[in-house]
Amino acid sequence: MTSTTPWEPASTPPAPPVPLAALLARRDLGLRLLTGAEDVPLHWVHTSEMADPYPYLLGGELLMTAGVLLTDPAHYVARVVEAGAAALGFGVTPVYDTVPAALVEACARHGLPLVEVPPKTPFTAVARALWRLMAEARLHELRRVTEAQQSLATAAARPAPVPAVLGALASRLGGRAVLFGADGTESAAAGRSVPAEAARALRELVGVLGPRPGGPASASGDGGGLRLAAYALGGGDGLTLGVAAERRDPGDHTIAGVAVVLLSLLTAPHRGADATVRDGALVRLLLGAAPEEVAGVLGAGPWTVVHARGGDGTPFAAAALAAALGTPLVDTGAGGHAGPGATDSGAGVAPGTAEAAPRAGTVRLLLPASAADPVPQPGWTLGVAAPAGARDLAAADTEAARALRRAEAARTPLARHRPAGFAGLVDPAEAAAYARTLLAPLTEPLTETLRVWLSLHGSWDRTAVATGLHRNTVRQRIARCAALLDRDLDDPDVRMELWFALGSASG
Repeated sequence: MTSTTPWEPASTPPAPPVPLAALLARRDLGLRLLTGAEDVPLHWVHTSEMADPYPYLLGGELLMTAGVLLTDPAHYVARVVEAGAAALGFGVTPVYDTVPAALVEACARHGLPLVEVPPKTPFTAVARALWRLMAEARLHELRRVTEAQQSLATAAARPAPVPAVLGALASRLGGRAVLFGADGTESAAAGRSVPAEAARALRELVGVLGPRPGGPASASGDGGGLRLAAYALGGGDGLTLGVAAERRDPGDHTIAGVAVVLLSLLTAPHRGADATVRDGALVRLLLGAAPEEVAGVLGAGPWTVVHARGGDGTPFAAAALAAALGTPLVDTGAGGHAGPGATDSGAGVAPGTAEAAPRAGTVRLLLPASAADPVPQPGWTLGVAAPAGARDLAAADTEAARALRRAEAARTPLARHRPAGFAGLVDPAEAAAYARTLLAPLTEPLTETLRVWLSLHGSWDRTAVATGLHRNTVRQRIARCAALLDRDLDDPDVRMELWFALGSASG
């Protein structure tokens, strides 16, 4: 049985869910399961004393209530289940001394787990415990994904990269990975064998994707007792990756996405030996190799580093962006030492400085000299560094990160690095607009007095001589400026901001 539903619900938070059993195991909370399964996943906690909380539930939450307005338990539970809540937590006292029997019966009838919360446990303590468990699960997931990315990137640099990547993927997911040709036949495979029913279901799932323009890029389902997933490769030749495993853990979709990006690069048509060698060098660079170690393979350059944010957050969108910009060298990481496709802790094209480190969700691309000059791409915001040699990629990486932040601040689709000191880091039009807003409360006499006073480092006497005003008049005008701007003019940061604003407004 197959479907084209996403691997992970789009409405759930970025942290992985935590099973109710993990919360029940916290002895300090004293929770007791009265009915229902304890393996349901919890995505968040919501507290409500509404008679009908349905409009305020997102689904997947542990709903906490003390039953203040509980008059019809059967109707209440039906609405909670209809809203998609994962479980119900009922706090005894001050309204009820025990959990109402009618509520227990209604939860049992609907299959909704019901948890008794003792009087000594505040609802906030339950919520805090769940957030901590989710944070621990997220950290475990990130470590697992990072290790898998490193393993896949290392496999991609081996002499027979396609079988090696499939083998690494199958090992990490604990199942089987198959590369299907455009006609649906197996081109390569690795991992443990699967039942015939599961193999047949996987081929059917791959057929759901097919070569149709605008068709789904991925699909998931079940078959033969296994969890199945299929991903269309981005090479344009109809290849598809199929995965079959016993379990579907958080992070599996990301790990498979990394393999998709690598396999798309490795199987792209018309790849010459030099391109394969360059990609291998890039993989080494992504794994943390010093730029000078791979400069001889990548070539002297110049190269252009591009940082991008946008798309739908999947490796497929990043691969499409790379193709549009004319490069196979793409990394969807955001700092650290991992391979392409990283999410939250991947490596970069020669990591830049910490203050300019890319954020989670940033795609980084390395464009060779032969590629066209980057232009805006639909759905993306780009930051483009100045061309640089292979040994200067770290500095270029920092430039691209800064350019991307400037593009996002100005809400423009593309910004380029401008090597012009501090002033070059701010868009002139954006700076002028900000300056006009900041200085709007001041009239021209006040503005000019403030300009002279700042240029003379706050000297009352020198400002009075320069402006032809009395010393007390200067003091009154500067005090008036401080009041109108609601700023402390004794603060050097404020003085610096106003000085830059006065220069931008007059420029």
